Amino acid sequence: WLARPERDAEERPDMAIDALNIPKGAVVADVGCGPGYMTQRLAKKVGPDGLVYGEDIQPQMLNLLLKNMRAQGFKNVNAVLGTDTDPKLPKGAIDLILLVDVYHEFSHPQQMLAGMRDALRPGGQLVLLEYRAEDPNVPIREVHKMTVPQARKEIEPEGFTFDKSIEVLPWQHIIIF
Repeated sequence: WLARPERDAEERPDMAIDALNIPKGAVVADVGCGPGYMTQRLAKKVGPDGLVYGEDIQPQMLNLLLKNMRAQGFKNVNAVLGTDTDPKLPKGAIDLILLVDVYHEFSHPQQMLAGMRDALRPGGQLVLLEYRAEDPNVPIREVHKMTVPQARKEIEPEGFTFDKSIEVLPWQHIIIF
């Protein structure tokens, strides 16, 4: 599922990354990175002077991440083994944290949000890409979808301020805090 051939057409990941206006040299994190589908796009976007933390709670995924990043020649990716309560990201060091279809999977969202909030620099952004629950045509099980109001209701009380929702992707919201 994470590396299916049709994913590019279905989700338009490059369009999502472009919509975020991430500058060269930025420090970003891909939380729940899996084998690095979005991590490699982030690594390309921030360039060799930037840094990407690929975070996951599964060591097997981080092994795949590092293998994939080496194969593609990326040297600006660090793997981070988090837990289900702590992303283990460096404090105050990150400009943008990206969660792609991950937030709704958290078993301890408040603790994870606290850890991510601590990892962001002042003015840093938390970005969720989540399948649109409002759209019955998105062919994903309801348990894997979120509405923008639902995301706001869960994330704003944890110290984040909603900025905007970008609605350019075929199936997902880009929700920026």
